[in-house]
Amino acid sequence: MPVFSLPSEYGIGDFGSGAYGFIDYLKKAGQSVWQILPLVQTGYGNSPYSSVCSYSFNPYFISPEILLEKGLATKEETEFCKSDAEYIDYGFLYSVRLPLLKKAYSRFDKEDKDFKAFKKSGRFYNYALFMALKYASGQKHFYEWEDCYKRRDYAALDAFYKDYAEETDFWQFTQFEAEREWFALKKYANDNGVSIFGDLPLYPALDSVDVWENPSIFKLDYNFTPKAVAGVPPDYFCADGQLWGNPVYDYAELAKDGFNWWAERISRELKKFDYIRIDHFRGLDRYYEVPFGAENAKVGEWVKVPSEKLFKVIHGVADKSRIIAEDLGIIDDGVRELLKKTGYAGMKILLFAFNGEKDNLYLPENITENSVCYTGTHDNDTLMGYLSAASSWDRNNFISGVKHSLKLFGEELKQESDFCLADAAITLGFACKAETFILPFADAIKKGGDYRINEPGTVKPQNWAVRFKKEDFDDNSAEKLLKLSVKFSRV
Repeated sequence: MPVFSLPSEYGIGDFGSGAYGFIDYLKKAGQSVWQILPLVQTGYGNSPYSSVCSYSFNPYFISPEILLEKGLATKEETEFCKSDAEYIDYGFLYSVRLPLLKKAYSRFDKEDKDFKAFKKSGRFYNYALFMALKYASGQKHFYEWEDCYKRRDYAALDAFYKDYAEETDFWQFTQFEAEREWFALKKYANDNGVSIFGDLPLYPALDSVDVWENPSIFKLDYNFTPKAVAGVPPDYFCADGQLWGNPVYDYAELAKDGFNWWAERISRELKKFDYIRIDHFRGLDRYYEVPFGAENAKVGEWVKVPSEKLFKVIHGVADKSRIIAEDLGIIDDGVRELLKKTGYAGMKILLFAFNGEKDNLYLPENITENSVCYTGTHDNDTLMGYLSAASSWDRNNFISGVKHSLKLFGEELKQESDFCLADAAITLGFACKAETFILPFADAIKKGGDYRINEPGTVKPQNWAVRFKKEDFDDNSAEKLLKLSVKFSRV
């Protein structure tokens, strides 16, 4: 369940009552893990995998309800932010949320000792500077700023901070407030037996605090233009491949200080979450780079990563049992060997299982314990969406495969309707040997393809914009999940 999809009167899910209500639902349903998408502030396209700062919190996740409770917002101001749109309207959010947050900051006690300590820590100093500079420049990319700013001349940055202290401190406030709300929510989840499973995108965006802070660790020219960008070759999701456009790492440069940037990043994320998933894990064995300016990702080059040295450093700061690898896409022996060496659990996707091949590693009966099983990910269609759009060949394979797998687990398919087939796939997820089974909420309540979180390779208004309602947290679905959890010893 992405945070942005949680029920809210204010146009997007946040760290307020909708999130607490979802944790109550999980507890009632006997569920012990809530997996989320990255909590970061998003940029163009609203994807949480393309952030202005990889360690930021999205200011949109600050709850208007909580601001109202704290006396930092008025009833009238929060009412103005309400939206009952079917999907998240990011244009509307942009027009109402920043003004609300600025009003909240104007009422906030700037001498608050915790806030002063937060600023003194310097953790979000560069983020605040970056955001203030971006607005002062008329929303230009950082590599279009004046040289003294884009190349981080410290005297110029100090002078800017003094001139724009109110603006930079406002951006510090957004992170201070979001962080406080997040850790209060996480504590509530943990106190109610729910662990939080976070997500770590492999690459930051080009126009980001990460690249601005550390341009030398990316393959950029003197003008900060990428020499190559990240993507994946053509695959199941996209015939042209996926051209992400993120700058790729320069591992020779990263190695100079012992991969400290990666060690700090992993360590920081494990303070925010109980577990993390490394997105596109295969990119830490070999990554795919495409020449800058290419129209698609069909032509690119695989580049080897010094993964043994990298993970030795990571495991010096991280408990490897808290890290899960997203080992999907083009997987070769190098990735399999890296997964084995790290000991990380990999991912098994049931929507990829039923293609008629008995040795398919995603078949429920072939899934091993050191795995996290899913019906599908945020990049897949929902179960109901997939079944309603499946070709007769795919549907017949799905039916015969599900029947066979169910039989092996002592279960049977009652009917061949979409609803019963979706139920059967969920049952198989609970029944398989994977240590953890993650069920997308849209599948738990049998939503169709209009509840798909993202369709890779497309820019659609529905991408990253799905919203659920409070009434979706109904007792019937909770009871059903609880029964399955008890039946298959997952409580």
